[in-house]
Amino acid sequence: MPEATVDAATLHEQLTSMNPPRLIDVRTPAEFETQHNSGAYNVPLDVLREHRDEIAGHLDQRVVLICRSGQRADQAGESLRQAGLTSIPILEGGLSSWLAGGFAVNRGRQRWELERQVRLIAGLIIALSVLASIVVPYLEWVAFAIGAGLTTAALTNTCAMGILLARLPYNQANTTCDTATVVSQLLPASGACS
Repeated sequence: MPEATVDAATLHEQLTSMNPPRLIDVRTPAEFETQHNSGAYNVPLDVLREHRDEIAGHLDQRVVLICRSGQRADQAGESLRQAGLTSIPILEGGLSSWLAGGFAVNRGRQRWELERQVRLIAGLIIALSVLASIVVPYLEWVAFAIGAGLTTAALTNTCAMGILLARLPYNQANTTCDTATVVSQLLPASGACS
């Protein structure tokens, strides 16, 4: 069952209300550092999945989940549902829809988004393995394997290549976003990962 959604304009209105929701951005720390909603907390999806019960125990107010397009936020919502939370809305269309609506974000060091990195690496592997198969027999099967992996990623809404790329130093931010930091930021009157 997909999570409930909130569109960018409605969320913008909610954020200016007397009781604004808490924004939890589930992208990687590097993506978060590049640009994020003001006041958002960075709880990377892999940390949220691994420690969902502990994190869910500290979500005592309205929360909206955010990622780039909504897919990772939906996965985070599913994890939190498994931890007993009934409904946590996600930003429909993710940060992309927020930006398309003309709403402000905090900007930092610019990096390529994880999905763009996956497209680059997958495309390069496919193109080079097909070209090299002219000289090295059966190398086209590498291209087939990447294509099969991308198909599996689409069908399961997960991406092994994205998970691996997220661990590269390029995709790490100058922040501490371990479990203790994440849980402490979810307690009242605390800040985001630092």
